[in-house]
Amino acid sequence: MLEVNAPAKPEAAVVAALVRRSIVLVRLLEGGPQVMAAGGGAIMNPDTRALVGAKGVSVWLDADYEVLLRRVKRRTDRPMLKTADPAETLRRLLDERKPVYAQADVTLRSRDAPHETIVNEAIAALAGHFGIGSQAAVRG
Repeated sequence: MLEVNAPAKPEAAVVAALVRRSIVLVRLLEGGPQVMAAGGGAIMNPDTRALVGAKGVSVWLDADYEVLLRRVKRRTDRPMLKTADPAETLRRLLDERKPVYAQADVTLRSRDAPHETIVNEAIAALAGHFGIGSQAAVRG
């Protein structure tokens, strides 16, 4: 078992947190069918991507920079955005991550819309991915 000790540098703390999340993701993927949100950093690990590809279906909720910026400004639990310029850090992270995110099995446009709208689009996209008919819609 991999053990992650408390790192000395803040950047190392972020990396250690991502490693811990990846370990949890591996355990969850072994547990059978489920829906989970891995978070943006976990899928950047090539081993994690390979495991998700082998055991699951990856879905990218692709949102415009402005939408993401509005969302993260309401949160204080984003350690990678605790920088002098969180907006620029977010832009840099998106630029780095988009090519990896684009490898997802299914891509959905995330936007300011009711939760049920995005869920129904995800259901339809996954049904299409698996080649099955429409599924029942989620109602709010």
